[in-house]
Amino acid sequence: MFSVFSITLRMGVATILSGLIGLERQWRGRNAGLRTHILVSVGSCLIMLTSLYVFDIYKDKVALDPTRIAAGVITGIGFLGAGAIMRNNAGVQGLTTAASLWVVSGIGLAVGCGFYSGGIIATIFTLMALFFLRYLETRVFGR
Repeated sequence: MFSVFSITLRMGVATILSGLIGLERQWRGRNAGLRTHILVSVGSCLIMLTSLYVFDIYKDKVALDPTRIAAGVITGIGFLGAGAIMRNNAGVQGLTTAASLWVVSGIGLAVGCGFYSGGIIATIFTLMALFFLRYLETRVFGR
């Protein structure tokens, strides 16, 4: 079903796209930075590829739904993101990083199933939110 080239391409694209988001988090000095974002996305990509592979093997033998494993990934990443959120006297920190981990997981799943355009567009919109909306918040709200 998948050639080594196809697997390498998908994991490479997941690495690059999530790395861009991870670089922004690293640049901002967040705990979950470049490596964490890449690992989440590549792991999600691998799980999607495995899900499609298992589906392809057993499609004629058993009724399978390849999206069930992907749904489990999203749930699991929610727990990972919860670990990035910290509460202190000043308020809550880490929500944006937790959200970016969730997004790179989705990007990994998208790229893993071959939906490159969705992964690329999600990366662009995520980077726009992380870079440009921070500037807008500072100018409009003074934070």
